[in-house]
Amino acid sequence: MTEQQISALWDRMSEGWAAGDAQAFASVFDPDVEFVTVRGDEHHGREAVAASHAALFTSVYAGTLLKPEVRLVRALAEGIYLVHAVTTVYPAGITTHAQAIVRRGGHAGWSIVAFHNMIPGGSR
Repeated sequence: MTEQQISALWDRMSEGWAAGDAQAFASVFDPDVEFVTVRGDEHHGREAVAASHAALFTSVYAGTLLKPEVRLVRALAEGIYLVHAVTTVYPAGITTHAQAIVRRGGHAGWSIVAFHNMIPGGSR
């Protein structure tokens, strides 16, 4: 069940992306998330993630889809999980790899507390 619940975070993220809704996209992140973009930009907090993605959704990424695939879920401690996920942006064909820390608990249920995204060298 844990893997399904964690995968559901990426599904919600992709639904927000498809809708061009930065708040919905960012809703899976902890209010205090540490987020590193594919360009190495650092965003501190869910609102900063939402703001950066609002700008993306009005750029060349408007109308695109994000297809996620969670490839690894590993328990690190009670309620703390390491996650590796690969996502592809369609129709751009850009594939990203993310490493994240997901936490279960609190008033929000599941949330991503740390996220580092990158584009592998061969995916550009």
